Amino acid sequence: MTIKTFCTLAAAIFTLIALLQLIRIVMGWSVTLNGVDVPFWAGWIAVIVAGALSFVGFRAAMRS
Repeated sequence: MTIKTFCTLAAAIFTLIALLQLIRIVMGWSVTLNGVDVPFWAGWIAVIVAGALSFVGFRAAMRS
């Protein structure tokens, strides 16, 4: 696997995670981990972090 392929694949996975978190927030789906509800503000943080990692991954793939 080349560096470009790895960066593209990782960026695509992070894009999928960001989109799923955004859909979760918009649709109002609740998530419970070990009996504790995950608040929606944590989903917004996940959208921002995953989106940023996706952006960095695609930029790295373009430079490789």
